[in-house]
Amino acid sequence: MTKKTAEEYVGSHPVWSDELKTLRQLLLKSELEETVKWGMPVYTLDGKNVVGIAGFKKHYGLWFYQGVFLSDSKDLLVNAQEGKTKAMRQMKFFLGDKLNKKLITQYINEATENQKKGLTVKPESVKLTMPTELKKALDKDAMMKKSFLALTPGKQKEYMGYILEAKMEKTKLSRIQKIIPLIQSGKGLHDKYKK
Repeated sequence: MTKKTAEEYVGSHPVWSDELKTLRQLLLKSELEETVKWGMPVYTLDGKNVVGIAGFKKHYGLWFYQGVFLSDSKDLLVNAQEGKTKAMRQMKFFLGDKLNKKLITQYINEATENQKKGLTVKPESVKLTMPTELKKALDKDAMMKKSFLALTPGKQKEYMGYILEAKMEKTKLSRIQKIIPLIQSGKGLHDKYKK
């Protein structure tokens, strides 16, 4: 179930609730605005994502959306997804770690200042080729093709990427069957995660 408030999110992680409360308090003292996106607390400046907090099974931490620009003199940041993520960096904490509030606040303040400066990694434009299986399905169904072409280019790319990342044809065909109702209703693949 998607959390609607930061309090709900923190409360849903009993293992890390005290630690997440501490991180949240540090962020609330900053000039960032608290929001909830993708069911998690995200802290923004002028509508731009700056920092998020999250709890997982074995760790919790901060997400710096443009963390690549942080000086990270203490070497606390890791790439969120090596090979995929260009800008985002995580500051991970594990059971028993002591939170250095002063140091964490420095990172939050630097991230805020970087956002004010407009430091952002621009996403590379990726040209996707229409998967053969999706093209065949669209050619067979004129209404579905019309619905697909009515989608924004970003939503079309989401669907093409979803099909292309499947290795086996059987999986590709199964995914096409799953996305047909979404396409016909004019929804993007990831709309349910967007605010």
